[in-house]
Parts: sequence; C-alpha cells; structure tokens
Amino acid sequence: MKVLITGGSGFIGSHLCQLLLEKNYQVICLDNFFTGQKNNIKKFLDHPGFTLIEQDVCDPFEFKVDQIYNLACPASPIHYQSQPIATTKTSVLGALNCLELSKKLGGIKILQASTSEIYGDPEVHPQKEDYFGNVNPVGPRSCYDEGKRCAETLFFDYQRQYQIPIRVVRIFNTYGPQMAVNDGRVVSNFIIQALNNEDITIYGDGSQTRSFCFVSDLIQGLYQMMEQNNFLGPVNLGNPSEFTIKELAEKVIILTGSQSKIIYQPLPQDDPKQRRPDIALANAKLSWQPKVDLQTGLQETIKYFKELV
Repeated sequence: MKVLITGGSGFIGSHLCQLLLEKNYQVICLDNFFTGQKNNIKKFLDHPGFTLIEQDVCDPFEFKVDQIYNLACPASPIHYQSQPIATTKTSVLGALNCLELSKKLGGIKILQASTSEIYGDPEVHPQKEDYFGNVNPVGPRSCYDEGKRCAETLFFDYQRQYQIPIRVVRIFNTYGPQMAVNDGRVVSNFIIQALNNEDITIYGDGSQTRSFCFVSDLIQGLYQMMEQNNFLGPVNLGNPSEFTIKELAEKVIILTGSQSKIIYQPLPQDDPKQRRPDIALANAKLSWQPKVDLQTGLQETIKYFKELV
C-alpha cells in the first residue's frame, strides 16, 4: 500500500508517517516546510519505504498511490494570520489538487484533515457534527476557518459529482511531541514559558475552555477513519475532557516545577470561548475514543520540550 501524506513533516503529519511506516506502508511525504520541520522526518529519510517531495501543495502533482491524507495547512493562529492568503490557498487549492489526483487514479480513498475551527465561536456546546457553526467570514481567523470550510465543501462535492471515496475528520486541539517550539498554540506556549521560568501569558480571563487530545490518540483516529469502508464523515476527533485555560496553565506550572507567574492579556478577536467535541459519532462509527489523559500527555510533551530548550 502506497500513501501520499501532504503536510507530512508537520506535527501531526510526521506522527502519521511513523504509524504507517510501522505498518509497512510506503509513504510519500509532500511538504514545503512552511510550518513543517525537517527534523520531524529526519529519522525516516533512510527508510526504504519513505520518499520526501519538497513541494507546495498548491502546485499540481501526480503520484501513483493508493490513498491520500491531506494534512497540509498552517494550523496555529500565529502562522496562519501571518500568511492569510497563502493559508486560504493551501486549504482550497491543496484540497482541489488532492481530489483531482484521486479522480485521475480512478477514485482512491482520500482523507481531509479539517478542524474544530469550522465551528467558529460556537453557540452550541459541546459541538456535534450537525452544527453549522458561528464563523466570522471577514475576521483575522477567517483565512483558516473559511479555508477549511471550503475544503470540506469541495470534498463533498467531489463525492457527489464523481463518487470519490472521501473521509472528512474535524480535528480538535491536539498536542504532544514534535510540536514546534514556535508553534504558537497554547500547550506549547505554556510549556516553553514554564520551562524558561517566564510569565505564562493567558489571553482573556482564563475561563475559556479547550479540550486537549494527545497526538497518539488522534493519529489512531485518522487511521481508523481511513481504513473503514462506508462512513464519509464529517466526524469529530478530539478529547471531550474540558479544561479552562487557567487550569491548563496551573497544571503546566506544577508539572514543570516552574517559578512562572500567570499574567493576563486581552482576548484576541473571534477567539472561541468554549471548545469541546461531542465524539459519540466517532465512537459509534469507528469504535474510537481517546485513551491518554491530560496529565500523562503533558508529561510526555514536557519531556520532549525539555530536550529542546
């Protein structure tokens, strides 16, 4: 089985490369290294089943493969807000190029890594897949939110028009080893600040909530979604255990033994106040649910970052 993973050197993509190589798949990793890290895939470069293609997913490509995982896109606000037009192009043109390749190959399975951000700042809690979301189409986060929403539209239109066997997953906050030091998301930010005994910055009053899924659980969900035969999605993948941002900061301080103090800054525009997946559908269709609790996952992630800072 030969698989194309776009964004394969990124945080999630590199873990997926490892899982599939361990299962004796042949893996083509396509990445332009905008946010992906070569260090994440360094250990695979001499693997006989691994091929690296350094290319932007927005440029057309053609490979003979059996499956496609489309993971290419900046996923952290600090990165996608710095390059908003490129982010939207990556979501939309990347999806089109992947879908066109599937069509040319006779309709092979293709999985789209979508996001909980398609729900925006939700008015329904927890978020179920039939919720259409509350998204600002012209705000600073819109390049990512609307880009991913458009990618989902394209996937389902290709399924309806060309019978492409699509799989669509909506990924909630995920963390773990191989996140970049400058990732910009809350878990990595807090850990880096704590390890350096710097002030931990909370935006808002810290009462906003998130649900944090350890990367090994998420990767297993992606694999199970691809391997099943009938369910197209969309399906939420995330950990339904909900924590306030302040609780996360306090846990990180305790686990790192840090002297950091918590400081507060204004909440950015359109930042969601609540985020928690309803995973009943993933449980029913994929027999999937996360296994790693937040404390265990944070300990593994802290151990990783300790070696980098």
